[in-house]
Amino acid sequence: MKILDKLIIKEFLKTYFFVVVMLILIVLVLDFTEKNDTYIRNAVPAGEILRYMGNYGLYLNNLLTPITVFIAVIFITSKMAGRTEIIAILSSGVSFVRLLRPFLFAAAMIGAISFLLNGWVLPVATGGVTKFRIAYLDKGNASTDPNIHIKVGPDSYAFLTRFFKTSNTGYSFTLEEIRDGQLLSKLSADRIQWDTTKHVWTLINWRLRKLQERGEEYTVGESLDTVLSITPADFDLPENHHETLKLPELTRQIKILEDRGADNVSFYRIERYVRFMSPFAALILTFIGVIMSARKTRGGSGFQIAMGFLLAFVYILLFILSRTFAEAGSQYPILSVWLPNIVFALTGLVLYKTVPR
Repeated sequence: MKILDKLIIKEFLKTYFFVVVMLILIVLVLDFTEKNDTYIRNAVPAGEILRYMGNYGLYLNNLLTPITVFIAVIFITSKMAGRTEIIAILSSGVSFVRLLRPFLFAAAMIGAISFLLNGWVLPVATGGVTKFRIAYLDKGNASTDPNIHIKVGPDSYAFLTRFFKTSNTGYSFTLEEIRDGQLLSKLSADRIQWDTTKHVWTLINWRLRKLQERGEEYTVGESLDTVLSITPADFDLPENHHETLKLPELTRQIKILEDRGADNVSFYRIERYVRFMSPFAALILTFIGVIMSARKTRGGSGFQIAMGFLLAFVYILLFILSRTFAEAGSQYPILSVWLPNIVFALTGLVLYKTVPR
């Protein structure tokens, strides 16, 4: 069986990489055709376009993995079933579980590669795609979005009307300390600027109001250096910042946001859950794919491949919905993230009862 194992693994991986490359090329050609006028209008250098397409291709590889794995499995298995090879293997006394071993081994290899890509390579590619779109497609301004709210501590909240990235300067700054629904203090400034030498914030024309049981304390000044748990980089984060961090960086960012008491820490936690959940999709979908296409049919492999596409899209749709549900404030976000794998694993166990013996 070892020779057959090597043959199945080789054919599985070869088919998988072929399908991946073909689907990515199709999507990249469509994307280039759609954006070509924008490239010409904005005079985008050819080197930047090629770099963007390479990064976008890596992003697509991760997105399309459920589809490509399923298609590869169904194509290989249905072809073996059509040539009655599976019937011959099972008739020789080999169990169906033993037949699954090379498929699952190849799927584990794909899952391991997917984990490495998700943890260390894909975040860099995603960051490159985001920077390219901001620089050449969206034409981002020198300032961030107006009216910035950010949590800088468990009971501290900062507000800026505008922050300019080129000068590291913000305007109409307030820092409020609120505990148990009560305002304890409010620090205001006309302008706040980052000191690159001291690594502190300098407040210009500041006013500090401290509320006490018997009145309040009010002080003013022209300049004040203060330390906050934020830096200029915190005002220039893309919406998908959690997707652009490598796995160790993501873990550190979660710790920083937890210490700060930030409200958006759930997005980073969910991203970490997803990176550990995604590689198992290859194993589960491979298991289902072999079961679905192991039986010989008169119509050939066309129907199985069509069903493979359908189920893979259902998996992706369920994954998107479950992640959205988790980010919306699910009480058990890790369970929501793992829901597609749980549902399809149970489906695979039910289908296992129908396989040929």
